Amino acid sequence: MRRRLAITLAAAIAAVSAFSAKAEKADREKPTQVEANRMTSDEARRISIFEGNVVLTKGTLQLQAERIVVRQDADGFQTASASGNPVRFRQKSDPRGGAEGVWIEGQAGRIEIDEKNERIELHQNAQVTRDKDEVRGSYILYDQRSEFFSVSSAKDAPGSRVRAVIQPKPAEADAPAPAKPEANKPEARK
Repeated sequence: MRRRLAITLAAAIAAVSAFSAKAEKADREKPTQVEANRMTSDEARRISIFEGNVVLTKGTLQLQAERIVVRQDADGFQTASASGNPVRFRQKSDPRGGAEGVWIEGQAGRIEIDEKNERIELHQNAQVTRDKDEVRGSYILYDQRSEFFSVSSAKDAPGSRVRAVIQPKPAEADAPAPAKPEANKPEARK
C-alpha cells in the first residue's frame, strides 16, 4: 500500500512539474499536496485517478478540478488530464527584467498536461489571464519550450471568436532608467 501511494504521489508531482516549468522556480522545491474525495491507482497500467473536488497545491500553483487522471509512459514521462466545470488554476511566474513575478490564472472544461512534449492544452471555454492580459477561446495551446501560444475559436459554433485583451507595455523611454554609477569625483583638497 505504501509503495502504491508513493507511486501515485510521484505521478502527481511529475505532472505538476510539467505545468510549472515557467512558473516560480521555487515551486519546484515545494511539496505537492493533493486532496480529493477518492483516489485509485493501478500500478500495472501506470495510472492514478483523483476524483471529487480535487485540489492540488505545489508552492504558488493551485489546481482545482473534479477529476485528475495521471498516466506514466515507459520512459517515466507523465501526462495529466484534469476535467471539471471548470478546471481552474493559479500560479505565480518568475520575476522578469527586474519586475516582480505576475499571477497567471486560467480555466477550461478540460486541461491536458504533457510533460514529455512540454505542452499544456486548455479545451472548452478556455481562458488564460497573465497579469492584466487575457486570452479566451475554445482551445488554447501553450508550448512551454518555445513560449508559443495558439488560441482557436469553436469551429462548429457560428459567430464564435477568439478574444484578447493586451495591456500597453511601457516603452523603454518610459521605463525607469537604471541607476548610473557616479563618476569619480575629485576629492576636496586639504
